[in-house]
Amino acid sequence: MANDSIGRTFGVALGVCLVCSVLVSGAAVSLRPTQAINKALDKKRNILMAAGLMKAGETVSGERIEELYKNIEPRVVDLATGDYEGNLDAVAFDQRRAAKDLAQSMAIPAGEDFGGIKRRAKLASAYLVSDRGKVRKVILPVHGKGLWSTLYGFIALDAKDINTIRGLVYYEHAETPGLGGEVDNPDWKALWDGKMVFDESGSVRIEVIKGKVVPGRAETKYQVDGLSGATITSRGVKDMLRYWLGEGGYGKYLAKLKQQGVS
Repeated sequence: MANDSIGRTFGVALGVCLVCSVLVSGAAVSLRPTQAINKALDKKRNILMAAGLMKAGETVSGERIEELYKNIEPRVVDLATGDYEGNLDAVAFDQRRAAKDLAQSMAIPAGEDFGGIKRRAKLASAYLVSDRGKVRKVILPVHGKGLWSTLYGFIALDAKDINTIRGLVYYEHAETPGLGGEVDNPDWKALWDGKMVFDESGSVRIEVIKGKVVPGRAETKYQVDGLSGATITSRGVKDMLRYWLGEGGYGKYLAKLKQQGVS
């Protein structure tokens, strides 16, 4: 067979493809433990930012993240009852994976699916933030549809009243940079601190409005400035919080914390 024959050309190409496939597969397998560690650290970093123990953009070593995270206690909540589920490893529990498992999740009725979520896990994570032996904040994962993507984040509530927001962080989304992507803007995130979730009747009132909040009005404490040019993303943030902080999400859990205190 000639060196420049079609058969030899295809043979060389096939050989190169096989070698490359083996190398890529080997690299993927060898890097998997490192990727898992980095993924866990990134999750902890975002929880710490929601807790106010880290600042956005702050460069912190893995050791420092682990040290700060000692102040965080993961729990697993049964959303149907609002009670803690003590038979699961709260550290290993993966709420997003559980939501994809038909046995561990439930379909959300269309009339109640404010956030466009479709299915949610029956159990959910919660993170208790302690300082000097006392729980100061409760952090809850939230997610829902924006314009182009599902936004995933964490919201922090003050443990004193389970009503005052102390932080909101989004760690994964594909919204338009400069528009819906402004959910990452530190200035916008700072607007959430001190806002109230529930009104006197217990209804979820927190909302992202169109335009700017007008100071001095009775409803101001429930309102956050809208994202300029990103009406659908703004509505998505409002709707996902309405769902997750309401009866279909963490509602029963939050009601029990108000009645019994955080422990």
